[in-house]
Amino acid sequence: MSLEQDLRNLSQVPLFEAFETEALRILAFSAETRLLRAGDLLFSKGEPSDGGYVVLSGSIALSPSDAPGPEDTIVSPFALIGEIALISATERASTATALEPAAVLKISRALFHRILNEYPQSAMRIRGIISSRLSDFVRQLDEVRVSSFSG
Repeated sequence: MSLEQDLRNLSQVPLFEAFETEALRILAFSAETRLLRAGDLLFSKGEPSDGGYVVLSGSIALSPSDAPGPEDTIVSPFALIGEIALISATERASTATALEPAAVLKISRALFHRILNEYPQSAMRIRGIISSRLSDFVRQLDEVRVSSFSG
């Protein structure tokens, strides 16, 4: 896949819309492309995470257990898997398995941090996106708490 195609693909990922063009170019150039066959394991639940993955083609099942099942979440092209892992060390919350031939772009935490350090405007926009999401999540938790005490 060409660098220009990678740039177009990455710009479709909501988190990366905040990146300046040059920051996105470094991301596309420096990330690692991985090709998966149907049934290949991308990662297992409980493994330490070292970055995130953008699905470029195919589909990936995210299973809350070690084996695929009906409760899986299916992700398709331009989804970002492991967003939090780009920011801090975590354990994988699910097992990711290719459902069909797939391509993913692996973005290491070190690369993501390097880009944020080199492009402070991008970092500020990412901070705003994550802050907004966290505020929404806290609001939803408050709504659940209120409704559980009133019922």
